[in-house]
Amino acid sequence: MVTLAELAEDPHPHLAELRAQAPVVWVPALGGWMVTGRELALEVMRDAAAFTVDDPRFTTARVVGASMLSLDGAEHTRHREPFLEPFRPRAVHASFGDTVRRETDRLLDGLLPYGAAELRRDFAGPLATAVMAEVLGLADVPVPEILAWYDAIVRAVDRLTHGDEAGTEGPAAYAALRAAVAGTLDARAAGSLLVRAAADGRLGLPELASNAAVLLFGGIETTEAMIANALLHIMAEPGTADRLLADPDLLDNAIEESLRLEPGAAVVDRYATRDTDLAGIRIHAGDLVTVSLAGANRDPAVFTDPDRFDVHRPNARLQLAFAHGPHYCVGAHLARLEARTALRACFERLPGLRLDDRHPSAPRGLVFRKPPTLAVRWQL
Repeated sequence: MVTLAELAEDPHPHLAELRAQAPVVWVPALGGWMVTGRELALEVMRDAAAFTVDDPRFTTARVVGASMLSLDGAEHTRHREPFLEPFRPRAVHASFGDTVRRETDRLLDGLLPYGAAELRRDFAGPLATAVMAEVLGLADVPVPEILAWYDAIVRAVDRLTHGDEAGTEGPAAYAALRAAVAGTLDARAAGSLLVRAAADGRLGLPELASNAAVLLFGGIETTEAMIANALLHIMAEPGTADRLLADPDLLDNAIEESLRLEPGAAVVDRYATRDTDLAGIRIHAGDLVTVSLAGANRDPAVFTDPDRFDVHRPNARLQLAFAHGPHYCVGAHLARLEARTALRACFERLPGLRLDDRHPSAPRGLVFRKPPTLAVRWQL
């Protein structure tokens, strides 16, 4: 039976084997059921009444408390609605487009003279962090400090996912973030999404802080992984970058295809609220049901030749990297804007951009998947 280490290293062949066995399979290493097909994944994510996130075992809530990520029903709506309007497509471009372009150019200006870089933490991570700092109104907090908070929270969640103790670093990072949120609210920072959400009146400081944590968590993790994974996929195919620069629509499709092939979040967890049948399998109340977004995105019933990166794939947008249903990623449009801007700028401004063969890269991670490092070179 598949191990957690195998799922973290390269889950795709194991997910294919599980899918061939049955639509829903008990995975002892997870202590729960795993769903690997797209249609069944949609069914589970749509039905929050039968498959909820609101459970004491939900790992992120154990680190940062209850938030839109870990609640369902009316409480989920109360936490989520104050943040929705600024993340709609038109609002994202109007409010954050200039910030994304400015930060992209600033970071690339610093890298250009060197002819080489590690683009995940020299570029993708700082870009996502700087944008989210401005979105939340944490502009006075240095980007490295925010990245450190994020890293500590991610490590704590990852340890809990592996069945270990969270440790002290994650809670300490969250306490620092909460203090920064309180300062932002006190200062009534102009343009801050948190200040705007507070004006709604439905959320107090503890709730604003927990939602700030998950927005920061998702805003950095999703975007850093999107950019790093897409750069990796595109550079692995000679000539692809030139074709994408010549066709903006093809670039957008390549981003969707990269999300399909390697979603930044490989799984989402749900917990059965009652005894129920799922694809003929009896699920008992309280059972963990892990939806494999990575598996659903390579479902051969939906995607032809699913292990191949195909920038022309006609149904790439059917990928589920941002989940689905009530918990569809609120920041998906911002993440897409950042990825599109970042990829175009990298291939336009770093001539001959290519992977550094001396430092091979590959995505890894049990829950969050991206290359630990992304070493590249370009022509000076």
